[in-house]
Amino acid sequence: MMVPLNLELAYRGVQVLLGWSLLIQSLEFWAMQKHLHEFGEKGVWRWSLQEQEMPSRAIWFLSALRWLFAPAPMRGLFLLRALGALVLMLWGAPWGVMVFLLASTVILLFRFRGAFNGGSDFMTLVAVSALFLAETFVPWVGQDQAHKAALGYMALHALSSYFVSGWVKLKRAEWRSGEALVIFLDAGIYGPLEAHSLFRVPWVARLCSWSFMLWEAVSPSLLIDPVWAILYCLIAAVFHFLVFWYFGLNRFFWSWMVNFPALVYCSGLIASF
Repeated sequence: MMVPLNLELAYRGVQVLLGWSLLIQSLEFWAMQKHLHEFGEKGVWRWSLQEQEMPSRAIWFLSALRWLFAPAPMRGLFLLRALGALVLMLWGAPWGVMVFLLASTVILLFRFRGAFNGGSDFMTLVAVSALFLAETFVPWVGQDQAHKAALGYMALHALSSYFVSGWVKLKRAEWRSGEALVIFLDAGIYGPLEAHSLFRVPWVARLCSWSFMLWEAVSPSLLIDPVWAILYCLIAAVFHFLVFWYFGLNRFFWSWMVNFPALVYCSGLIASF
């Protein structure tokens, strides 16, 4: 059986999709700078509040962070990340660029107490760290082996995330009954649902809930066959788009799309043995 994505194409696909995802994140952060007065020194993200959580840190360290997280340096950081994302999309992943993207990703996670946009930020960290490690170890293990390891690392994280998420839901009665789905949709950007919404019909809510719970729970099965892997990723794209549509999580969609070339490649690689 032929591998539907060769190594070079899969790795390049990850680079392009990751660059696009990082570019969107950087532009989103840049746009937020216009509203600093709304959540700056009066909002939950103000650095003066977070700084109080590190009373034992050296004065020079706190001063450096105070400078870095001021509006002007942060705008510079977002601009450099956007340029790094463009390099990643257009020319690949030079080691120096990946060092900067990894370091700036960690800095932003630290700035926003671990995550600004939930799981999408951690999936971005997985992808950035995978490419950083790959480019770091190319001189020692060769390009092919380093790139294979990076794709396998990303696929492992994506599959385990889907798998755990599905089985955790299956263990909860409120998810099996469909009640949790209605609660989540009520809290969405178009919520609460109308009284006569189709999703409030018990059997519809239950069917929808079981559909995506089982889809998540059987995620390791995509490694069996490349064609199934492609179909699974197409379903995943629809699922993540619906999450974006109903909850406004635009980063969520693109950060997960980054993993699809890795999933398809690894499926084809295993099936070829």
